[in-house]
Amino acid sequence: MKKKKISQNKKLKAYVIGVALGDGNLSNSNGRAVRLRVTCDKKYPLLLKHIKQSVQKMTPENKVSVIKRKGCFDISCYSNYWEEILGWKAKEGSKSKQKVSVPKWIKSNRTYAKECLRGLFQTDGSIYKDRKYLMVNFVTEIPTLAKDTFEMITKIGHKPNIQKLDTKKSQKFTIRISKDAEKFTKDIKLWKK
Repeated sequence: MKKKKISQNKKLKAYVIGVALGDGNLSNSNGRAVRLRVTCDKKYPLLLKHIKQSVQKMTPENKVSVIKRKGCFDISCYSNYWEEILGWKAKEGSKSKQKVSVPKWIKSNRTYAKECLRGLFQTDGSIYKDRKYLMVNFVTEIPTLAKDTFEMITKIGHKPNIQKLDTKKSQKFTIRISKDAEKFTKDIKLWKK
């Protein structure tokens, strides 16, 4: 049986990894193929289309579906390459339990770091104005992912701050860019529409 292809484009791969680390999850309920599912808020139709196209380019021979749910859409694609691409396993629990992190090859390269950051911020981040100033933040409950995100932002020349909030159930990390946020959004080509 012929093996299906995946894209070798590292910029695309870094972006898709960022998207998956942000709002993606893996499952393998049928025991045959791993499913990547990325959830996208319905108020961002262009982002939904962009993520779907990016996942399709990553796995050009696989079907990418969009499933409508209440208030959001799931972008779904089956491929037994997902665990290899993303670095975590479908059947080993949540991303938090697996302490997911950004691959070293992304963190060590400015171009790939920017792609990954765009994916992270487009899925689990926000862009907003506070007293007329642009603010950008990324929120995660995963300490390793918070650390990696903070390091990548710093590596590409920006000054984030990080806040940790302890709750009864977990921790929440907010990485915020408040100084030169507009420059940061241009640097990583961040948009949400």
